[in-house]
Amino acid sequence: MSYQLQPGAGFIFMKVGVHARETLTDIIARKQRELKDAGVSFWGYGGNTCHPTTKVQPFVSKLASHGQEVYLCMHEMVSKHWAEPVRAEEYSEDGVTWKKVPAPINVRGSRYALVLKSLEPTDFELSLGHTKVGIGLQEGRPGVEYIQGRVDKACLELTPGALVPPADDRVLKIGLAAALDAPYAVLLR
Repeated sequence: MSYQLQPGAGFIFMKVGVHARETLTDIIARKQRELKDAGVSFWGYGGNTCHPTTKVQPFVSKLASHGQEVYLCMHEMVSKHWAEPVRAEEYSEDGVTWKKVPAPINVRGSRYALVLKSLEPTDFELSLGHTKVGIGLQEGRPGVEYIQGRVDKACLELTPGALVPPADDRVLKIGLAAALDAPYAVLLR
């Protein structure tokens, strides 16, 4: 995939690696099978910085209403997520109505999932100093200040110019990208 972000584009950024005792390589292979067999895949995650109903759905819906396709841009990191690989049995778009997770889809060890319609390797660099948080209490904060410590994912927008001095910037390699599909993110149980 030769996906490149353009200034003004909104996207979901996430650091990825081992999850629920499974290597990233194995996760990617499983997710590509799900896309082939079910037409969509659920990319599991946790943490509230990209809560499905309060962050991801409104952020992506707003961009999609303006004709923008929104991508998940992933940066590989060393991870020690060794939680039990328990498969989610149900998902919900709103936390009220729950549906069975389709049989071909296996999302493990996660509270939430992004809904993907594609998953492809890519190769580009992302300057976090040229991004800003796109929703929530931190909206407008430079991505380079937000993505640090335990914060490893965010709804971001690419800005036309740097928001921080070059010395404060961080450039990360994006090696995997996925187009999101409605409802964009779901809760799991």
